[in-house]
Amino acid sequence: SSGINAEYGELLLFSSIMVVVAVAHYSNYDYEHMMSQIPFGYTMDSASCENATIYSYHIHVLFWASNANHTAGAIKLRNQFIQQFGKDGDIDNCTIVPGDPAPGHHMCKYPIRLEHFGPFLTAQYAFFVQPQQLQVTSAWMLQHRGIYDVFIHPNSGCETNDHISWAVFSGNTWPLDATKMTCHYPGCVPKPHN
Repeated sequence: SSGINAEYGELLLFSSIMVVVAVAHYSNYDYEHMMSQIPFGYTMDSASCENATIYSYHIHVLFWASNANHTAGAIKLRNQFIQQFGKDGDIDNCTIVPGDPAPGHHMCKYPIRLEHFGPFLTAQYAFFVQPQQLQVTSAWMLQHRGIYDVFIHPNSGCETNDHISWAVFSGNTWPLDATKMTCHYPGCVPKPHN
């Protein structure tokens, strides 16, 4: 009986060691495989994007520039937002590069883009808002968007996470060109888009 217990104990110990080795091998393989799947342009520092600090937000409205009525309605919505949240009925033009997290920067408006710009494949415009303004500005936009599609995303410097993983659409989901995203670490300020 003691011989069987000893053999059982050795077998159990051997099995436990093999499980640990197999799990360690799998984890190492899994890590290497995961690292080989990181999109072009990422660096090892990109791992710090997982829980990057969110410094600001953009509220985008996407629309069809080829349709005059659709464009006019989108511009009307933009003007209503400016009236609602601007000082003296206006919001300053943004002087910061789109995608700049710009901690502490005041609310501002980017120009209306009627053609492909940055990762956007359609006409759009955007507002830069601080985190403490997000709830009231996004609620207003979502309640007043009508037929327009709204895209809201954070700005952390990690552009792919900001635009793909952490973003939300209200209305239709539009494709984005992720190859235009050049910042992949917290606090990164992208180069101006062409």
